[in-house]
Amino acid sequence: MPTTTSKSEVKKPAAKITAPRLFLLNLSAGQVLSANPDGSDLKVLVSEGRRLPDGIVVDTDAGHLYWTDMGTPSANDGSIERSDLDGSHVTRIVAPGGTFTPKQLQFDKKNRKLYWCDREGMRVMRATLDGSTVETLVDTSQGESRPGKNVTKWCVGIALDVEGGKLYWTQKGGDNANEGRIFRANLEIPKGQTASNRQDIEVLYEGLPEPIDLDLDPINRMMYWTDRGDPPRGNTVNRAPMDGAPGKRVDPEIIFNHLMEGIGLSLDLKGGRMFLTDLGGSVYSANLDGSDKKALLFAQGNLSGIVYAEVPAGS
Repeated sequence: MPTTTSKSEVKKPAAKITAPRLFLLNLSAGQVLSANPDGSDLKVLVSEGRRLPDGIVVDTDAGHLYWTDMGTPSANDGSIERSDLDGSHVTRIVAPGGTFTPKQLQFDKKNRKLYWCDREGMRVMRATLDGSTVETLVDTSQGESRPGKNVTKWCVGIALDVEGGKLYWTQKGGDNANEGRIFRANLEIPKGQTASNRQDIEVLYEGLPEPIDLDLDPINRMMYWTDRGDPPRGNTVNRAPMDGAPGKRVDPEIIFNHLMEGIGLSLDLKGGRMFLTDLGGSVYSANLDGSDKKALLFAQGNLSGIVYAEVPAGS
């Protein structure tokens, strides 16, 4: 006679135990690092050998880190690498030359794709997670050969509003030249158009010192970015509304200053805070309005990309 199991006897899968963690890149040492959100338990996950790593993201479901390696800016040798969360099993998914000088990286969890900006390549790009399909979504070169010499065409920071079907990116311009701009376009190239002639690109902000990395708060419709230009408007973190009619957009608000060449930025929207890095080797945290500023780490080399994530405990 078959046995039956009551509902009370059916075991539910154990809830995954997660812990908050920061993952960041040491540009000068070519390292991938990890730390607690208060800066403690700093450790090297991937040691020397990375070639100017710049942007980093986490795929918590698959247990992977992805980062960009800029390579030599004057050569077509940029690449993208992946490892497990503990830094093991490093593999290259976009081979050198698959992108020119890849900068900030973003992960589209819903569609399982990576997006990044290619600086000297003057492009916004994306790929599948195994790197098998690499696409150019925006080409700002206007026919200029790569590596691009016109710095106003250099694409640097990138952010995604997947539910809204939009991507955002920065073009920093010359050093302290107030040529920096922030753009927006659809995630998909309009039918009948190409990466170089698409007509859906909007300029949201211009005349910025040197906007670098971007992140978004889609719920409150705010965008945040680092700026590495000179003070008072540079070496800052800024925020501004994602929406607004052309000519009527609210001026950016400076919410964090006194950085030493601000680069990396990652928002913890659930916790209402942000984490940021600078080339001076510091890691900071603050509330999303810029209050409760904290210095978490000092003198860690030239730091670039950073990402906050809830990962399996012990990672």
